[in-house]
Parts: sequence; structure tokens; C-alpha cells
Amino acid sequence: MFYPGFYFDPTYIILIPAVIIAFWAQMKVDSTYKKYRSVRTINGNTGSEIARNILDSAGLFDVRLERVSTHLGDHYDPTSKVVRLSPEVYDGATIAAAGIAAHECGHAIQHQTSYKPLVLRTQIAPVVNIGSQLSMILFMIGIFFGSPMLARFGIIFFGAAVLYQLVTLPVEFNASTRALSILKTRGFLYGDEIKGAQNVLDAAAMTYVAATLMAISQLIRLIALNNRYNDN
Repeated sequence: MFYPGFYFDPTYIILIPAVIIAFWAQMKVDSTYKKYRSVRTINGNTGSEIARNILDSAGLFDVRLERVSTHLGDHYDPTSKVVRLSPEVYDGATIAAAGIAAHECGHAIQHQTSYKPLVLRTQIAPVVNIGSQLSMILFMIGIFFGSPMLARFGIIFFGAAVLYQLVTLPVEFNASTRALSILKTRGFLYGDEIKGAQNVLDAAAMTYVAATLMAISQLIRLIALNNRYNDN
């Protein structure tokens, strides 16, 4: 019988490119954010002021702003209709703060307009949350106890998590496109400031690309392990 983990597993090689890309993406987002969080904008609006302006202009008066303590914990919560911003973004009058605040408001506008990828991601989120917790458990039980069906269920559940990552990409790219357009047309940023905000958002987007590649690589690895088990 095939027992993974008792010897070097060559399928780990599948993950190496994705791990390298993920490491590079994290370094890129950290360095880019560090650079532009110290560059103040010409108009001096804070991230919270920009966010409130964008939301009100879109008619989203019911969407609240919250200041959270988590570093880079900025996000939009569609369930509670809350844009949560970290202290450096909420209080900062920097290029990084402007870009991130506008990006999260972009998600709120997506929610308002029923942007299809966001709707799909929201719909599959509960299944993905359960499946991501069960996938590896089912897969390992299936492998160790000789149950191909359980292993396949584990792969299917993990596949749902991969789908979630794939759907996340257009959601994030679209929110950034909306953010940059708003920052430019509303006069929140000028000239090179727009390019700086784009650099911040592009670097952040790469972390989602890296996460997607990692998920796809892991799915391929699980399929390879299952096929090898079935051949033995």
C-alpha cells in the first residue's frame, strides 16, 4: 500500500514554482506598500475621507466605515456592509492609503451593482469554507485506508477552493480598475500619484495570482498522488 510521508514525495516538486512566486509576490507587496505609505498625497485627504466620499457619491450611505487594528487587514464585508480599514489606511493621507481605500470601496460598488463574479464568489463561499477544511482530511483518510472514493471527494472539495481562487481574480482586478478610475476622475490623486497607487494595487493583485497558482499546483499534486495510489 502507498503511504505518503514515509519517504521523499517527488510530487512536492509541483509546488516549487508556485512557492517561489508566492514568496516573490509577498516581498513585492511589502516593499511597494512600504514605499508608498510614506508618500503623502497632494490634496491631503485621508483614506477614510476618500472612502466616505466614494461611498456617498455612489449612493452607498448605508455602508459603514470601520477602523480595525490589523495591519493590512483592509477589506469589504458584504454581509455587514462595512468597509474595514487598517490604521495606516484609515488615518493616512498617503498614496498607499488612497489606493487601498478606493479599492475596498470598489468592492462595495461591485456589491451594489451585483457584479457577477462577486455574486458567484459570495454564493460558493459557504461550500468552500466547509470543503477546504474537509478536503485534506478526506483525501488522507482515503489514501491511508484504501478508499479511492473518499480521496476523490477530498479532491473535489479542494477543487471548489481552487474555483473560489479563480473567481477572486476578476473581482480583485475589477475593484482595482474602478479604484484607479475614481481616484483620477475625482481628483483624489494627480499625475505620478496615480501610477504609485497602481503599483500598490498591482502588487497586491499578484498575491492573489500567487495564491491561485499555489491552489492549482496543490490540486494537480493531489490528483497525481491519487493516480499513483490507484496504480499500486
